[in-house]
Amino acid sequence: MNADGRRNKKLRLLSITIMFMTAVIGLTACGGAEKVDDKKENVIHEKEADQRVAGVDQLKPEELPKAMLEGKYELIYKQFSPEFKGEVSQSEFEQLSKSFVAGVASFKEEASFLLNELDQRIWVDPSGHKGLLAIFDEQGTILSMQIQELGAGLESDNHLTHTTFSLPFKEPMFVFWGGHNVLLNYHYAHEMQRYAYDLIQVENDRSYEGDPKLNESYYAFGKDILAPADGVVVSVVNNIPDNAPVGVMNEEDPAGNQVTIDHNGEYSILAHLKQGSVKVKVGESVKRGEIIGQLGNSGNSSEPHLHFQVSDGENLFESRSLAVKWENNLHPRRGEMINGEE
Repeated sequence: MNADGRRNKKLRLLSITIMFMTAVIGLTACGGAEKVDDKKENVIHEKEADQRVAGVDQLKPEELPKAMLEGKYELIYKQFSPEFKGEVSQSEFEQLSKSFVAGVASFKEEASFLLNELDQRIWVDPSGHKGLLAIFDEQGTILSMQIQELGAGLESDNHLTHTTFSLPFKEPMFVFWGGHNVLLNYHYAHEMQRYAYDLIQVENDRSYEGDPKLNESYYAFGKDILAPADGVVVSVVNNIPDNAPVGVMNEEDPAGNQVTIDHNGEYSILAHLKQGSVKVKVGESVKRGEIIGQLGNSGNSSEPHLHFQVSDGENLFESRSLAVKWENNLHPRRGEMINGEE
C-alpha cells in the first residue's frame, strides 16, 4: 500500500461517525447547544480558550476548531476516549490534522446539538469544502472525531421536486440526518439516498425516557405518519418485526416496514414503520395529511425513527433521490427541530 493509501485508511479510521457508534450511543440527537452571538462575549471566551489551550484546563467543545488551527494536537488527543485512541495514534492524528487544516484560516459552526448527554458539533471552513465533526460526553471526553473533505456542492442540490411536500407528521420532530454534505447527512454520499432525512422525537434533550432497550421508551415510537402529498400507494411492507433499540439491526430488510406513494412520477418513501401499523394498500389513493401508519424501529434501524425521501422511481435501491421542495420554503437540516403543524 502506498503512502496515499495508508493515509486514506487512517482517515477512514479517524472518521468514526455516529452511524457506526450506534451500539454505544444509539441513533440519538437534539436540543441545540447554546450559541454565543455577542461579540464581547466571544472575545472573552477566546481569551479563556487561550489559557486552557496553554494547559490550564481541557478544551470546551466550542474551542476545538481554534485548537486544531493552532496545532494543539497533544491537548486535543488527551481528551480522546480510550476507545478512540485505540483507532488512531497521537502521531497519526497530528499528521492527518496538519494536512487537513493546511490553508484553512477559520471554521464556522454548521450544527450544534445535545442529545442523551452527548454534545455534537459540526464546523466547516468558509469555502464549505472542509468539515469537522466531534462528539463529546458530559465530562468533555471526545468520543469521536471526523475530518472530512466535503468538496463543492452538487448541481442536483438545486433541482427540487415538482411536487410540494408537507412534513409527514403532526408533532415536532428532530432532524438527526439531513442536509447537503456528508457531515450533516451521511446519506449524501449515496445517489440513491442523497436527500433522505432521518427524523426522531426529542423532549428535554432526550429521545427516550426509561429503559433505552425498549421501543416504548422512545418518544417517537408509535407516532402517526402522514401522507406528505396526494398520490397513489405503489408499495407496502407491513410484516417486519421491530428491532430492540441499540441491538441487532435487520440488514436483510433495510427499509423495514414502508409505504411508497407515487406523486405523478415522484415517489415518497416512508420507512422503518411499526410492524402491523400500515393502514393503506397498494393501488389506494391517499390525500395529503392522511394517516398511513405509525413510526417504528423496523429494518436497518438502531432506534425508532422515520426515514423519509423522495425518489425518481418506486424502488428505493434502484432510483435517484431527489431534493425535496417543502411547504413554507422549509429547508430541514441536521440539528433542527421541525414542526409538522406549521
